[in-house]
Amino acid sequence: MIFVTGGTGLIGSHLLFELLASGRRVVALKRETSHVDQVLRTFSYYTDQPEKLFQCIEWADGDMLDYYRMEDLLDQMEEVYHCAAIISFRPDDRQQMIRNNREGTANLVNAALKNRVGKFCHVSSVAALGPDMHGSLTTENSTWVPSKKITGYSESKFYSEMEVWRGIEEGLNAVVINPSIVLGPGFWDNGSSRFFKTIWKGMRFYPRGVTGFVDVKDVTKAMVMLMDSERFETTRNQRFLLNGGNYSYQELFNQIADALNKERPSYYASQFLLQLAWRGAALYGLLSGKAPALTRETATAANQRNGFDGNKITRTIHFEYTPLGKTIEQTAKILLQEMHKG
Repeated sequence: MIFVTGGTGLIGSHLLFELLASGRRVVALKRETSHVDQVLRTFSYYTDQPEKLFQCIEWADGDMLDYYRMEDLLDQMEEVYHCAAIISFRPDDRQQMIRNNREGTANLVNAALKNRVGKFCHVSSVAALGPDMHGSLTTENSTWVPSKKITGYSESKFYSEMEVWRGIEEGLNAVVINPSIVLGPGFWDNGSSRFFKTIWKGMRFYPRGVTGFVDVKDVTKAMVMLMDSERFETTRNQRFLLNGGNYSYQELFNQIADALNKERPSYYASQFLLQLAWRGAALYGLLSGKAPALTRETATAANQRNGFDGNKITRTIHFEYTPLGKTIEQTAKILLQEMHKG
């Protein structure tokens, strides 16, 4: 039996499809108030019978901050895939996000140790890794260094991952993945998927930053492959950075615009302009009560130049990344289909 947290998110919903399509039995954690409609919609992107697979999910209500509930749920579980995490770049959410992500992971690790769970996969992030001090690409060996410039999300993912390494020292058999920015269909109003919908609506500006991107299906494929019983002895207790390639936001936005048959963004968004924009977004959010699409942290990151080396997994197991162009083409096609449906 497999236990999955974060199944209602982008990575988690694709992981559920991957596991169920291969005939695995899955229990997925959710909050009582969680909406699971997008999970069914995600399944519909890849099969003509999404309801059939969706009905195979055994949903379990619970809160990861409740240790005893986690201990009960992990009884008899053979594998755990931990995808759940709060993601926010709003200053008001910082402390709660760090606490929830760290304590929730600690509870899950402790419950896995208590129940002697055989295999544990933790979804971390490149945000939990520090940039290479010599200007080279960030790798699994790059060290996270705390500073005032570190985002709350980065801090939360670092401390969450440290709970997994602590668990490994105590006997947990685990593998950690650190994806770069994950691209894939669905959840169009949140996270990286918002790029597609924003450009579909019309976007005139692009930042000059460079960063790494990876296909969501590559992330879930890597997780399942790393946890495979025949490979786990060689992959356990290791970290794998997942990155399909490093691209500028201008390259990314241009390819998305082309795939959606929209005009390419043509104006450079300077740091000064981004600073004005996040302040305007913050004011709009304050007046509307909605989370701003741009914050100080995301505005600052937009013009940074970061590169990541995701080749360790290709050297360790037989794994190939999906080219960025194919990811964009497939994701844009699904968005257009949904937009035309109204």
